[in-house]
Amino acid sequence: MQPGLWQYISGAVALVFLSFFIQENSEKHPDDNLSLQEEKKKIVWQLDQERISLDIKNHLETFRDMQTKPPLFQQVNYTFLSGSSPPKKKLLTVGISSVQHPSGNYLLETLTSLFNASSEAELSCIVVLVHLSDPDPQRLTRVVANISSLFKEQIEAQRLLVIQAHCLQGGQNNNLSSPCEALYSRQNVNYGLLMNLAMNLSEYFLLLQDNVHCAPEFVSTMYWTLLAWKELPWVMLEFSSLSFSGKVFHTSDLHRLASFFLLFHKDSPGHILLSQFHLLMAQNVPIRFSPSVFYHIGSYPVLEGTCFPVEEEPVFGEPDNPVADVLTDMMTTGHSYAEYAYFLNDEGFSTLDALRGNYLTVIFEKPHKVIRIEVLTGTDDGEYRMQHGQVEVGYDPFENSMGCTRYNFLGPLMEGHLDQRVFYEEDAVQELSCIRLVVLESQESWLLIKQIKVWTQNEEEKA
Repeated sequence: MQPGLWQYISGAVALVFLSFFIQENSEKHPDDNLSLQEEKKKIVWQLDQERISLDIKNHLETFRDMQTKPPLFQQVNYTFLSGSSPPKKKLLTVGISSVQHPSGNYLLETLTSLFNASSEAELSCIVVLVHLSDPDPQRLTRVVANISSLFKEQIEAQRLLVIQAHCLQGGQNNNLSSPCEALYSRQNVNYGLLMNLAMNLSEYFLLLQDNVHCAPEFVSTMYWTLLAWKELPWVMLEFSSLSFSGKVFHTSDLHRLASFFLLFHKDSPGHILLSQFHLLMAQNVPIRFSPSVFYHIGSYPVLEGTCFPVEEEPVFGEPDNPVADVLTDMMTTGHSYAEYAYFLNDEGFSTLDALRGNYLTVIFEKPHKVIRIEVLTGTDDGEYRMQHGQVEVGYDPFENSMGCTRYNFLGPLMEGHLDQRVFYEEDAVQELSCIRLVVLESQESWLLIKQIKVWTQNEEEKA
């Protein structure tokens, strides 16, 4: 897709949703009408009215219909090809939509990797939902037979459910101008149908394609992450650098996401719609954890490789902690200093009886484009971890090098650990001056802040 076309689409999407919410809010809050209208004018000014006015009208009418009539996704026939729904809600539904490719597919390899990477306790927390899309009934029968044979144990335990869906309206691939648009439309409709069925199976939903390898214990990684983020606002958590796979959502948001995929199924590939969805739902930057727990496997025909380019896992190398001062209001001892937490060695900073609100702040000598932060607390066997803490990134340093004037939340510690990519809002300052670790609850014991690792983007990468 050409950059100009995507800018047009993203602007149209934003205006459609803004127009809808402006109309709704103007009916409920007349006093707020003026400020909302000013915001609308600001966005409209940025768009080319002559190019998008007709599409905006059409999309807005469609979106309004989706709000006032039964959702089009209710007009779907589902066939259960193998397995049955679990009797109780699970923690996580792993959703996979698989289509037949000219050179075959990697669905069986993906399922094998998924189940082999998970312990019995982990498998008890999930259900795997596979949507098969294949117009050839004989080939479809063979695929189902292979799945039923290879994964009989998981099917009998109600951990694997294989379905086929037929949308009676609203997902037709008509008037598509390019082969890529046909692939985008098919992917978006298939995943929309998958999400529609997954709404009541679990608390969270994981999106996967049929060509991934799963890291060992990925379910446990997600469990502790979701537990740490449970009371925090988020729309999409990313457990991989892959453009589509590894995204996790609340199932309570699946209706909106499925409808969004249907409404714009011909406009963009799914990963672009995902990025716009979390923006429209007020998550302004991605939340992506390191290292990835899903990786791409195999290869598909040239056309699919062109339409769906694979995003390679970034190679970070060793951390390059820039020159910085380190300050803390936690108790220091004669043999342990706050700077030890930032030195790239095994020293660490030990303190006793950390109190709620205590902090340790890294203040860079000059601002840096930070792309990843890792914070390690506690020993290797789990002792002396920070039980409840969070990491913040700071801007606009004070002149006396005592910290920054403002901080943005990055993420909570998970079992005393954080390893997270750093993203920046569009048109915002993209260089950090501070990193702050904050104690959220007092703990009457020793605390070891073992190491703070920082990766920055060098000048060549910026260029």
